[in-house]
Amino acid sequence: MDATEIALAQRNVPRYTSYPTAPHFHDGIGPADYAEWLTELPATTNLSLYLHVPFCSEMCLYCGCNTKAVLRRAPIEAYADRLIDEIDIVGTLTNGRKVRRLHWGGGTPSMLGAARLEQLIGTLHDAFDLSQLCEHAIELDPRRVNRELVRALKAIGITRASLGVQDFSPHVQQAIGRVQPFDVVAQSVSLLRAAGIASINIDLMYGLPQQTGDDVMRSAVLAASLNPERLALFGYAHVPWFKIHQRRIRETELPGTAERLDQARIAAETLTALAYRPIGLDHFADPGDELTFAQSDGRMRRNFQGYTTDDADALIGLGSSSIGKLPQGYVQNAVDVGGYSRAVADGRLATVKGIAFSDDDRLRAYIIERLMCDLAIDLDKINARIEAPHHFADEFERLAPLAANGLIEIDGSRITVTKQGRPFVRLAASAFDAYLPSTKAQHSAAV
Repeated sequence: MDATEIALAQRNVPRYTSYPTAPHFHDGIGPADYAEWLTELPATTNLSLYLHVPFCSEMCLYCGCNTKAVLRRAPIEAYADRLIDEIDIVGTLTNGRKVRRLHWGGGTPSMLGAARLEQLIGTLHDAFDLSQLCEHAIELDPRRVNRELVRALKAIGITRASLGVQDFSPHVQQAIGRVQPFDVVAQSVSLLRAAGIASINIDLMYGLPQQTGDDVMRSAVLAASLNPERLALFGYAHVPWFKIHQRRIRETELPGTAERLDQARIAAETLTALAYRPIGLDHFADPGDELTFAQSDGRMRRNFQGYTTDDADALIGLGSSSIGKLPQGYVQNAVDVGGYSRAVADGRLATVKGIAFSDDDRLRAYIIERLMCDLAIDLDKINARIEAPHHFADEFERLAPLAANGLIEIDGSRITVTKQGRPFVRLAASAFDAYLPSTKAQHSAAV
């Protein structure tokens, strides 16, 4: 790889799980706006729900999530009560609309415990129509999976489990503060499948401290040996100014840009050779998985959980820091548990910021999502669908360095990300980000 390619990989750009991206949310959108947006949803609206649980038993040094370590049960119990309060508030405003997908994230959602999970599901059944739920997913720490938990997950209807692995090499696990031998993960997968929770996702990472290309290859092979339906391969985002616990990672132990690029390539080639299909930027799926079909059919979507087949009309975020997406715009709850808890305990929505979509936002969001999902876009076809065609001269100028390096191909109005350019697709998407040139937000490296 040449110096230009390395320089491009070092550029800081958003991950584009939303557009506009979260740094552009503002406090001009509050609880009253969110309440109005919820009541405006048509009766036929299909919802997707995300419940955030911001607790872990210990902090992993690489973590970029909104979570904190807790040792006592009291904060978890209090938080569960507030989730119930919020579900009641939102349920009243949405008047029992249908929910197609339900996702528990964190943190470690299973820390709620079996009784609280069952109680929360009961509350959700009272507030929404879950009769047509087609996917019920949860993020799990393999070190915390046992028979009792798996029985509880099966009892509440979990159909998909996502396991955080990152890397199987002992020295890398020591460096990131997450020691979990392969046998621990394999046992978790076995317990889940034995209970009938057959859809398994595994998360891997590259760019971790002390990690080498051999480590990445070995981890990919071991993960694939567990036959997950989907794997995600994320580049570690070192943002110690934002996540203070990352300061415990020695920057001298982090792979350089060229090494990160090589690790991403090695992992992709390894998983592809093991018959997984590359999906978008950083996912891989079994050829028979619905995500593979959705990508082939142009139905794949991208949201805060990554690549998905979720086609719901609106995403409702529940819990501290959760982000919701409605036809009118984005809303976000208070990030701090205290602020969130006080609001919902008082019977109020916990919305602290958001952004209302303009027509330009919707246009650019569609272009960015299709680029991230399909790795291609035809701008003439998009212009044919809108009243005021956009010529995108500035955007093509920003794309020129990518085209010059063979990372994208431009044929008239059609932009296609090449195989070599797949790791750089966020850069292609960023050419259409109207907010990025003026932003002061610090993002992670492009690759």
